[in-house]
Amino acid sequence: MKLYLRISVLMLMILLTGSAKLAMAQKMQEEFDQLVSAVYKPGEPGATVLIAKNGTVIYRKAFGMANMELNVPMKPEMVFEIGSMSKQFTAVSILMLMEQGKLRLDDDITKFIPDYPTQGHKITIHHLLTHTSGIKSYTSMQEWVPLWRKDMSPMEMIDLFKNQPMDFAPGEKYLYNNSAYFMLGYIIEKASGQTYQEFLETNIFKPLQMNNSYYGSHKKIIPNRAAGYQNQDGFINAEYLSLTQPYAAGSIMSNVDDLLKWQLAIKDNKLVKKASIQLAFTGYKTNDDRPFNYGYGWMLNEINGSPTIEHGGGIFGYTTNGIWLPKEDIYVVMFTNRDDIGPADISTKLAAIAIGKPFPDVAAGVALKPEIAAKLAGVYEFEDGSYRSIIFEDGVLYSQRQGSTRFRLIPVADKKFAFENSFSTLEFSDSDGKQLVVFKNRIDETRGAKTDKLPEGRKEVTLTPEQMQSFPGEYEIQPGFSLFVTLENGHLMTQATGQEKFEVFPESEVKFFLKIVDAQIEFKRNADGKVDSLILYQGGAEIKAMKK
Repeated sequence: MKLYLRISVLMLMILLTGSAKLAMAQKMQEEFDQLVSAVYKPGEPGATVLIAKNGTVIYRKAFGMANMELNVPMKPEMVFEIGSMSKQFTAVSILMLMEQGKLRLDDDITKFIPDYPTQGHKITIHHLLTHTSGIKSYTSMQEWVPLWRKDMSPMEMIDLFKNQPMDFAPGEKYLYNNSAYFMLGYIIEKASGQTYQEFLETNIFKPLQMNNSYYGSHKKIIPNRAAGYQNQDGFINAEYLSLTQPYAAGSIMSNVDDLLKWQLAIKDNKLVKKASIQLAFTGYKTNDDRPFNYGYGWMLNEINGSPTIEHGGGIFGYTTNGIWLPKEDIYVVMFTNRDDIGPADISTKLAAIAIGKPFPDVAAGVALKPEIAAKLAGVYEFEDGSYRSIIFEDGVLYSQRQGSTRFRLIPVADKKFAFENSFSTLEFSDSDGKQLVVFKNRIDETRGAKTDKLPEGRKEVTLTPEQMQSFPGEYEIQPGFSLFVTLENGHLMTQATGQEKFEVFPESEVKFFLKIVDAQIEFKRNADGKVDSLILYQGGAEIKAMKK
């Protein structure tokens, strides 16, 4: 009788444990659903999402429409243009050829492109892989825009940018560069004796049974192809771009199921050795030892303390993102067939939930202690030269960067705060009587200290609507990523692809500044006096965008 009772109690415990796990899984599924469905709605271009743990799919769903004209709903197996997620395939292809002895990472690019004008520099394959070559990225060139619809050979495209002045000496800086990965595709062809497309198909797609993955084509009949859309005061069919032009920098098409096959092959070292793939997952440094968080074809980041290996993509009508958390072995991949709302933030939040480290919201905050908040309030000077004011008002703590607007801070501990609707945090500490703070946005962080100095703000001038009427329009930064400028009730507004809309404020007749971030925009006129481009100044970079 006692034995029967013990067995019954054990069975009950097993059942209760199983029920608890099932309830947790269902709750997580509901959280996933709520996050994605709040953005990708019925009747609009949609998204596909896959989440796997230890290689097993725990979530796989589709939202919205795959084709609005034919009223076709999205399905998880739909095929998308994945844009710059293609770069990881290019990087692994290079590593495969390295293992075969057909190239070295320190090879000068002139070994494969003998007539390339290196302007007196040694430019290596490593420089191309890490975006440190200094070569001009063709997607930032005005001369490239009229060629979007033209099919071009790899050498025709290389000829387009090879004589441009270099942005910097090789290894001097990290600057994301599509020309570099385009050239890697051509190097793959020269080293392997196959076209880039043939190399992908014979060495990656077929061995891994990635049967829904392709070197992109508008001509080929591709089953389950999701149509791409752009949003310009309403959805339109995406601008045509010949897929010979993104090439090894962004022309692959695939679906979320095949990307899981790819991820598992990378994790299990099916294509290259562990030591080789670690080269792709390593952060590198510039010539003066400044680290940057990019390896070969993947970016390095973190989610609430858990390291990630990830990359996104954007191309006309499509945005994509894939995140792998090696420690927890969680993989999140998300594709969308619209380029106005990208999946980067949502997929990051999905990954955070999947590892049990969700980002806090207002309801999740702890009680704010007034005595601590009052002590933290003040102006902080940061190592990057910026200033941030911490304001305690009506029982709420706010952060306001110089020239920006206020953000509410959510207390997650006595001296740690999360920005509302953001991945950023502020963590305060004391050292020798000095109040210190660390601003962190995922892996990027900067340190500051409380100061008595007051920052100088930018001076806003007044412009009439007539003075600003020539500025509105779409300014192309790179394929699939634009800055949209509108004039609304006398205020000039800007909205980057997949981001929120913000007002810009005039400081001259052609130069404007944002208060939400430390960035400025300067409109440029051509010889006829018409506005044909703008320069975005942000983070020390000057990015030119042409008006469409």
